[in-house]
Amino acid sequence: MASTSRTPNGRGRGRGRGGRGGGSSSLPPPPSTLPLIIEEFFIVVYEDPLVKKALPKKFADYLDGQEPAKVYLRAADCGPRLWTVEVLFDGQGRMYLDKGWENFAIAHGVDFGCFVHFKYEGDDVLTVKVFDGTMCRKYYYSDDEDTDDESDDDVKPCIHPL
Repeated sequence: MASTSRTPNGRGRGRGRGGRGGGSSSLPPPPSTLPLIIEEFFIVVYEDPLVKKALPKKFADYLDGQEPAKVYLRAADCGPRLWTVEVLFDGQGRMYLDKGWENFAIAHGVDFGCFVHFKYEGDDVLTVKVFDGTMCRKYYYSDDEDTDDESDDDVKPCIHPL
């Protein structure tokens, strides 16, 4: 009679492939039980880059109950400046970047065919990276030494590609 070794929990070890037992405690929970955390997403600019932009419904769902009146966009690698952008919700779960988006888009070269990557940092702040139609990231630097909150009508910072 073959002997079976016991694990600390008193269960016998299986003799299947790899010599490991078939306990389910080492398996991750099924995806439906994992918490929904939407930290990063992107949009593709198919229409006028200067008009309001719809954000993914899953991101709007993630913010459910915390619908901000505005968000603050920070261009990655472009200094500490935050661009204030008003947010619209359409009552059907869609969220849009509205007033203020046009200035951000102009200053950062958002155009037809661009991919715009967003990372939610919390506190209504989104860090943004812009990729052109060739899938290459646009890099910018800020020539603005003043880090105080300026008028959002000023589109000087980050307009110079490196």
